[in-house]
Parts: sequence; structure tokens; C-alpha cells
Amino acid sequence: MTDSTQPVLASGTFAIGGDLEVHRLGYGAMQITGPGVWGEPADRAGAIATLRRAVELGTDFVDTADSYGPYVSEDLIREALHPYGHVRIATKAGFTRQGPGQWRVVGQPAYLRQCAEMSLRRLGVETIDLYQLHRIDSKVPLEDQLGLFAELVEEGKVRHVGLSEVTVEELRAAQEIVPIATVQNLYNVANRQSEALLDHCAEHGIGFIPWYPIATGGLVAPDGPLTAIATRTGHTPAQLALAWLLRRSPVMLPIPGTKSVGHVEENCAAALVVLDDATYAELDALAAP
Repeated sequence: MTDSTQPVLASGTFAIGGDLEVHRLGYGAMQITGPGVWGEPADRAGAIATLRRAVELGTDFVDTADSYGPYVSEDLIREALHPYGHVRIATKAGFTRQGPGQWRVVGQPAYLRQCAEMSLRRLGVETIDLYQLHRIDSKVPLEDQLGLFAELVEEGKVRHVGLSEVTVEELRAAQEIVPIATVQNLYNVANRQSEALLDHCAEHGIGFIPWYPIATGGLVAPDGPLTAIATRTGHTPAQLALAWLLRRSPVMLPIPGTKSVGHVEENCAAALVVLDDATYAELDALAAP
């Protein structure tokens, strides 16, 4: 296969937990559900086609959660991609859903175990490649929440553990309980609030999964600065945002999501974009104060 048929291969690789190698440009499967990340998609066949097209383009790292739908995203992934072969599936636990756009943190160990058992069943696997705590529940001791994840690893039901939306201090505390292979925080060319965490992850070989990787707001308005740069370079704003992330750090694992085959093709092509130093610096300067 050439780079043009499998562009994601050009993104390079990262070994999650030191032994689970994936290409760095992945796919986030939140948007394949209905509005408000609730219920079935309006175009189920289109969602299936988008998942399959991502893999055809070289994607081998797919990120989801039991709360996407809820359950819908995991079900679609199994329908589209099982048996997964070389494709690694990451999922998450720790939210309950009450309706569209509603999310409630629940970190009780019994609930987290139930989430894991059901994700194993829905995905059709014996071991979850990367299992992430969607949010730390402040009402439950961290030792109880991550102690359950450690049990799942010991039982062979989980290979590697990840966290989402944490600080450096929370990550350090978690590492005392169970090895943490990845963190997933809000981060993009416009929002660098997790800069310190990213630097910590790079120093310690922890994968950093930026969610909302191409959400650039006013930057992509017709008269916005990112649009102007994209017009000049011949790329799309989304491709530049992803290319900037890939260059920013070798531990960066962007997971752009879409329910459109056309957009997944556009996003995957970002792996082929080589930013020169001047363009990288120009993009780097777009961060909000």
C-alpha cells in the first residue's frame, strides 16, 4: 500500500504501555451516535461505512466509551469491525447517561466492574486493549476506583489503563495504584490548558490523547487566521490542526471523530501534511491567551 491509499501510516507509531503499538492518528467514535451523543445515528449505514473507511485508510486505534449512545458506539464498532485483527479498541467507563447531552460521574467499583463486563460483551473481546476511567469521581476514593481497574488487569480483562481529564497531580496519585498508559484531556491548537500534563506525559512515555482535537471555533471562520493559513498552504483547517498536534509531541495520539466518510478521508490525509518550521510556529501562536 502507498501512503496515498493508507495515509495514516505516515503518522508514525506509539507503543501504548510500552507494548501496544498503534499508528498515532486514530479515530474517535463519539460522533457516530445520535444528537447529544444519545441514541442511534440517523444514518446507521453511513456510520458503519465511516468506521470501515477509517480502517481502510490505515487507522488501527479506535477510541470509544460505553456512555456514547449509551452503548450505541460500541455496538456499531463491533458490527463494522469485528473481528478486529490489528485494530486496537479503547473504551471508557465512569459516566451514566440520563438523556441527550447529560453526563453523570459514577465511580463506584461495582458499577465500573459492570461497565467492563458489558463492554467486553458488546465489543466481543476477552480483553480490552485500553480501558479508561472517563472521569475521576470525587465522591469515591481514588484507590477504590483504580483498584478495580488493577483487578481487571490482573484478571486479564484489561491490558492497559488510561485516565481522562486529569491533572499532573492526579496522574501521579493514580500511578501509585496502577500503571497508567494514557491520558485523554481537552487539547488542540486553540486550547492548551493541558500543556503541563502533555509535557509530563512526554517525559514519562505516557500516551496523550487530545479530545476535541480539531475544534478551533472562530479560528476556522471564513476570515479566521487558521482558514487563512490553510488557504495559503493548500490544506484544510482540520488537516493543519491535526498536523500541528502530530508534530507537537511524539506521545500525541489525536482521535478526530466524524460520521462522514468524506471527513474521515480528509482527517486521515492530515498524516501526510508536513509543516515547515514557519507554518508550525504560526499555528503554535494561535493558542488562546
